[in-house]
Amino acid sequence: MTTPRIAIVGGGPAGLMCARVLQGYDIQPTVYDADAAVDSRDPGGTLDLHADAGQIALEDAGLMDAFRALARVEGQAKSRRDHHGTVLAEFTPAEGDDAAPEIDRGQLRTMLYEHLRPGTVAWGHKLLHATPQGGGTHRLEFANGASTEADLVIGADGAWSPVRRLLTAAVPQYLGVCFLDARFDDVDTRHPEIAAIVGDGHMFSSDGDGRAVIVQRNSNGVVRGYVAFRAELDWHVTAGVDITDREAVRSFLLREFSHWSALMRPLLTDIDGDYVPRSFWALPAPLTWNHVPGVTLIGDAAHLMAPFGGHGTNLALLDGAELAHAIHKENNLDDAITSYETAMFPRSAELAVSSNTALTRFFATTSPDTPHLPPDHAREHENYQTRAAEYRRRQQKP
Repeated sequence: MTTPRIAIVGGGPAGLMCARVLQGYDIQPTVYDADAAVDSRDPGGTLDLHADAGQIALEDAGLMDAFRALARVEGQAKSRRDHHGTVLAEFTPAEGDDAAPEIDRGQLRTMLYEHLRPGTVAWGHKLLHATPQGGGTHRLEFANGASTEADLVIGADGAWSPVRRLLTAAVPQYLGVCFLDARFDDVDTRHPEIAAIVGDGHMFSSDGDGRAVIVQRNSNGVVRGYVAFRAELDWHVTAGVDITDREAVRSFLLREFSHWSALMRPLLTDIDGDYVPRSFWALPAPLTWNHVPGVTLIGDAAHLMAPFGGHGTNLALLDGAELAHAIHKENNLDDAITSYETAMFPRSAELAVSSNTALTRFFATTSPDTPHLPPDHAREHENYQTRAAEYRRRQQKP
C-alpha cells in the first residue's frame, strides 16, 4: 500500500515503541505529545518488563542491548511483610533469571525517544479535537493552534484518551483505592532502615484491613512507592486534611496507620518531598469496540487496568510493536487495524479482569489474621519465559 499518514497521539512507551518499529519498516509516523519535552515532568517509579510482552517488543525494536544497559536484574527481588514488619515471604531471582528486570519509567521513555529519528516527536501538542473527514481520514487540532490530517490516528494517549471517544463511550471507573506517592532519596545513606526493609527490589506490606505500603528500589539510590488505602476520592476533604501540607498528611497517616509497628512507620512519615495524591482507575473489562476506519488504540487508552501484576506498560509496548507489524504486513490500514485488534482484545481483557479483581479483593476489608500471601514469583517467572517461547513459535513463518 502507499505510505500512509500516521499520527500517534501520545509519547509514552506505547506510542514511542510503535513509532520505533514502524521506522524499522521505513514507515515514518509523527508522534504528538502534550509534554514540553521527554523529561519535562516526573515520569513515576519503576517497571518490570516481562519476557512474554515488554521484552518481546524491545527485541522487535532492536533495543534489548539498550534495555539491558539500564535494567536492574536484581530489582526482581520481592518481599512481603505484615504491618508489624514480620517477613511473610521472600523471592530472590535465580542466577540467569531475567524474566522481569526493572527499569525506571523515565529511563525507558528516554531510551525509546533517543532511538527515534530526529523530529519524530512533536512536543507541546495537546490534542483538543479529532474529527472524521471521511474515508478513514481524521483532522487533529491541538491546543497550540496546530492542526494536521492523518490516514491513521493511533490513540496512545493514556487513561483519559480523547482519541478513545472516536471508538467507544467507555471511560475509566474509580476502583475505590487512593494512594499517596512518596519517595526516599539517597536511601542507603539517609534512610538505612528503609533500605534494609526494601532490599534490592520490591516490598509489599499490608494489615489485612485495606491499608498497604508498597515500595520499590529505583536507580540512583532512590526508593519510590505509595501508601494505599480504601477511601472515597474526596477523603482528604472529609478528613479535613490539606493534602498540600506535608505535616497535615503525616499526622493523618499516623492516625490511620496507628496500629503499624515502629519499624514500619518510617515508610509512612520519613519521605523526601511532598505526598502526591493519586487514585486507581480502570476501564470496563473486557472492553471492545466496533471497527472504525482510520483509528485504533494502544496501551492504557485501550485497556487501562489496575497495576497488580505490572501488565499495563508491558501490554502497551507489545501493542505498539504488534500494530506496527500489522501496518507493515497487511494490504491496507483497515486490515491492519482488524488484525491488531483481533489479537489485542482477548489478551488485554484477560489480564485486565484479573488485575482489577486482584486489587479489589486485596483492598477489601478482611480480618488481619488472614493476610494476603503473594503469588509464587518463581513460577510466575517461569510462565513469562514459557509464554515468550510460545509467542515466538506462533510468529514463525510456516
